[in-house]
Amino acid sequence: MQITVEIPDEIVQRLDQTLGNLSRRLLEIIVADAYNCGKVNTAEVRQMLNLSSRLETHAFLKRMGVYLNYDEAELEQDLQTLQEFRGE
Repeated sequence: MQITVEIPDEIVQRLDQTLGNLSRRLLEIIVADAYNCGKVNTAEVRQMLNLSSRLETHAFLKRMGVYLNYDEAELEQDLQTLQEFRGE
């Protein structure tokens, strides 16, 4: 889906100069907010922003000031993975 946002040209130019790629910045803000509200998960964040790894996704969320939604089930899965790597 493509969404169009109408902003006066002189404001867009000023915002592009201070924020960089305005389209990308708006996408990042929307995705971070959607994650924060529980509408998307980290895999979806990674997909929408075309991030290369889970760690890059976590770094993005941290940069945006969004805490990871890390629940007990994810903790158990991580502990199980750790045990498998240790050979326990």
